This record gives sequence, structure tokens and C-alpha cells, in this order.
Amino acid sequence: MAKIVEVKLGEYRGVSFFDTAEHACQRNDVAILETDQGVEFGRILSDTEKVCEGQKEAVAGKIQRLANEPDMKIIEENRKKSSEAMAACLRKVQDHKMDMQIVECEYSFDQAKVIFYFTAEGRVDFRELVKDLARIFKVRIELKQIGVRDKAKIVGGFGVCGRTLCCSSYMKAFHPLSIKMSKEQGLPLNPTRISGVCGRIKCCMAYEFQVYRELARDLPKMGEKITTPQGKGKVTDVNILKRYVSVELGEGQVTKVLFAVKEGD
Repeated sequence: MAKIVEVKLGEYRGVSFFDTAEHACQRNDVAILETDQGVEFGRILSDTEKVCEGQKEAVAGKIQRLANEPDMKIIEENRKKSSEAMAACLRKVQDHKMDMQIVECEYSFDQAKVIFYFTAEGRVDFRELVKDLARIFKVRIELKQIGVRDKAKIVGGFGVCGRTLCCSSYMKAFHPLSIKMSKEQGLPLNPTRISGVCGRIKCCMAYEFQVYRELARDLPKMGEKITTPQGKGKVTDVNILKRYVSVELGEGQVTKVLFAVKEGD
């Protein structure tokens, strides 16, 4: 029986759902795919034992076969051709004096299309560039403008934690992020502390946000006035994980109040 699995399409494109077409697939297998845009390759990300329920309407195509040795040679050849295409595109961008940065490029598996990924401050008129590239490579040209988070995902690197960037290692999609997440976790609102290499809020802000919010819901807020065994005072610091608050009682006197975890938390 055919199953629906998650597949990372191509080298730098997103994750889509594909029908296994009854092929015996395993996680991390490289597969040749039938799509509306032609024949592509991708890597299976999901466990095939776990059917992706409710995704039939989102299916982007089906698995034609698992990649064999000739297929892997084509993929490697396309990577080499992509390096040449990248160099040619960079020269043309300089010739046209265009305000854009080419990040990466990739050939489709059937070599019918070359996709160039670029960043720019605003909209870019790249029609003449596309014409030049089409004359050089004799294939369909696609220029795709991406954001700084997508650039970090493609280029890769290491975070301040010393580990490979989450976005370029295992993340399938980006989390919605906001400054509120760092506020509710009691983190300093210093851009250099809460920003990743892409310049945006770190993706890891979203990992424990829900836990922090649940733990903090029965703790007093910063600046709130509360009563302690030593008297009334104003909350000057909140430690969410250790569940205590520092309270200023006046005349330089500060006390710490510990809050027990409620049942069900």
C-alpha cells in the first residue's frame, strides 16, 4: 500500500509530501521524483512506517524509484555544473552592476532548469540577467529571491552554542518568532545576545517558549508589589526556571521568595 512521506526536494528547496507509489523506502534514502515541474531528486526525511496522515491534498508528486548508481552520478555531475553556473552568474551580475547577492544555485535532476538563489534589499529587475543566462546555458532559468534566514539555511555555519546551525541541520521549516519570546523567557533584550548569525531572532527562542510561559503564569511580574514573610516589596528579578523572585523591601534590603510548582504543571 502506497504511503505519503516527507521529502527534501533537491539541494536547497523545501520539504514536500510525496506518494511512495508502493516503493519500499527508508528514511534518508535518495529518491527520483515525478513532479509537475519535471523529474527531480530528493531525500526522504520521515519514517516510512509512520504515514503522514491528512496530507493527501498537499502531495507534490510521487516517487518514481530509489536513486541508483547512475542517478547518483547525475546528481554529482549536476553539482559540478552548478559551480560553473554560479561563477558565470556572478560575472553577469557584476557586468550588469546589479544590487543583489547570489547565494547558491542548483540544477534540476533532469537538467532542464537552473535555479539561482539571491538576496537583495528590495525588488530587482533581473530580466536582462535571465536572458543572458538562458543564452549561456540553453535551459530554463529561475531566479529566486530569499530572505536572510533562508540564506543562513543554505550557507550553513555554527551558532554561538558551537553546534551546526539548527536551520541548516535538521529544521524542516522556520518557526514564527517574535521579541515577546525573549521577554517572556527573561532574556536581555540585547540584539547581539538574542540574534542568530542571520541577524534575526534565534530559532532556539521558540524551543522552550511554551514551557517558560507555563512556568511563569503563576509567578509575579517584574515591578509587581507582593507581600513576603519579611514585609511588602517590589519584584526586581524573576528566575522562571528556579521559580524564585527577588523582592526589594526598601532601604537596600532584598529578599528572595521561592514558589513551589503547582500540581499539574
